[in-house]
Amino acid sequence: MLITPGKLLATINSPEDLRKLDSSQLPQVCNELRQFIIDNVSVYGGHFGASLGVVELSVALHYVFNTPDDQLVWDVGHQAYGHKILTGRRDEFHSNRVYGGLSGFPKRKESIYDAFGVGHSSTSISSALGMAVASALEKNFERQHIAIIGDGAMTAGLAFEGMNHAGATDSNLLIILNDNCMAIDPNVGALKEYLTDITTSQTYNKFKDEVWNLLGKMSNFGKSAQEIVSKVETAMKTAILRQSNLFESLGLRYFGPIDGNDISHLTEVLKDLKNIPGPKLLHCLTVKGKGYGPAEKDQTKWHAPGVFDKITGEIQKKVYNTPQAPKYQDVFGHTIVELARQNPKIVGITPAMPSGSSLNIMMEAIPERAFDVGIAEQHAVTFSAGMATRGDVVYCNIYSTFMQRAYDQVVHDVCIQELPVIFCLDRAGLVGADGPTHHGVYDIAFMRCIPNMVVASPMNEQELRNMMYTAQLESFQSGKNAFTIRYPRGNGVMPDWKTTFEEIQIGKGRKVRGGSDLAILSFGPLGNFALKACEELEKQGISAGLFDMRFAKPLDEALLHEIFSSYDRVMTLEDGCLQGGFGSAVLEFMIDNGYTSQVKRLGIPDAIVEHGEPAELYQECGIDTVGIIAASIEFIQRQSKVASVLH
Repeated sequence: MLITPGKLLATINSPEDLRKLDSSQLPQVCNELRQFIIDNVSVYGGHFGASLGVVELSVALHYVFNTPDDQLVWDVGHQAYGHKILTGRRDEFHSNRVYGGLSGFPKRKESIYDAFGVGHSSTSISSALGMAVASALEKNFERQHIAIIGDGAMTAGLAFEGMNHAGATDSNLLIILNDNCMAIDPNVGALKEYLTDITTSQTYNKFKDEVWNLLGKMSNFGKSAQEIVSKVETAMKTAILRQSNLFESLGLRYFGPIDGNDISHLTEVLKDLKNIPGPKLLHCLTVKGKGYGPAEKDQTKWHAPGVFDKITGEIQKKVYNTPQAPKYQDVFGHTIVELARQNPKIVGITPAMPSGSSLNIMMEAIPERAFDVGIAEQHAVTFSAGMATRGDVVYCNIYSTFMQRAYDQVVHDVCIQELPVIFCLDRAGLVGADGPTHHGVYDIAFMRCIPNMVVASPMNEQELRNMMYTAQLESFQSGKNAFTIRYPRGNGVMPDWKTTFEEIQIGKGRKVRGGSDLAILSFGPLGNFALKACEELEKQGISAGLFDMRFAKPLDEALLHEIFSSYDRVMTLEDGCLQGGFGSAVLEFMIDNGYTSQVKRLGIPDAIVEHGEPAELYQECGIDTVGIIAASIEFIQRQSKVASVLH
């Protein structure tokens, strides 16, 4: 089903077409663009509220600036749907986030208009500044460089590092702060309160408008007049707000706040800013979900709602005739509350993902012991380490892909100091439509190489509960090992998942089923695919044993000795990168102990896996049931041929 664009939008195949329109036509373009996004996302799914909120900003930027020569960097990319539609991808937009289709985020390989690939937050200022400095080195002083960053993303340290550097340069950089008081969940922290003070000060806003009018005329009076106006403006901002302006303290000219959903005023402001040199910041107030009532009222729910009825606002949900297994994140959320009620020292921490990680369950049940620290993964880890020094049992819940951002803190602040922080890595493995920026495929490799670290992954919900239970016992017993528990996005396999807690011996795997021709060693939930594969192989006359190893570090050496003493063929299975992962750990054990079995590793190849449904990506990587069966048969046949040649 292709969505038909509105009359004006249908004529816009590039920003050049947009710039041919009269400014009086821009409100209609915005209305048609907003409706096109609503129509597409309601049918095909995707991120929603953020893109609706910046429709006017998307149109204004491409109307005022000479893209793609002028460079736009959209932070995170959740809000870039309008940008994509205006830059030649309107007729392909139905394939957004679909296997083989458009990426859900800006991507350099996809379009010349995507100046920088994004997906993780807070990278826009640093990357746009790099572009600005490079342009200056090329003697191109006319090119504009614009970073569009949300107020949620502004809380990350990288954003402040970028602003700190930008303020010390004369770079042609414009930072647009898209302020809607939201990330995925409502923003938290002092920066949110600071921005609220600015946006609600009536005295300041009245004065700001008067200064703005003066700034629009100042070019007639020369540089000295500009300097005077700038000094007066800064002094008045400080006096009225009773504090120095944060952004101007960093060396950035601050303008705003203005209504980011007023296309006429926005275009005029951007035209003025093009003529003001140096690094500057425009503070725009927008409404996340603008133009669609349900999305405006419940902005967290409508961040990425999936398919929905655009008339009624009813989000489509699958209807099942039998009980379904819960999402792993919900198992985590309910389990940590259970454990916290038994153990008053347990606390939970997440960087801006309370609903995504289900820590919101604990935040409602035991709010004084659950902390959302904002988009600040590095801080989340070191904050966890600090709490651990006081004997708290800390569950630090971070998506696997975002844990990459805090790796130094894991090494330096947790493991070197032998602090027993428990890292619960949600979204481990292939996550689906969000694609390569969000796949959590490197954590096995980068966690298992650190001393004082346990690395575990459950095959099902019961094991997740027991690992969480074991981890808090381990923190009391050893007092030095950090504990990583990785688990995937989506549903598990056990409708009756709420089982009695049982301690798991650290580094102890389990034999799921025996076999004589092949041993499959699985790590994590892919063991469920392997179990089905073993049952199918049995029908084809191949006897495969399955071992749920549970731990990539420490390995169950007793079980491995048993396996390598009994099997000539060993296959490892993981939903992480093959380089340095679980399979590599098994190979290291085999070599160190002088075994000579043939080993085949299945996992994520040394390539960037793009977006699509998880089932499509598992199939592409050969780690679904069908792939495991095919690899097992090929492995046995190949080894049989080798054996016959040798004899």
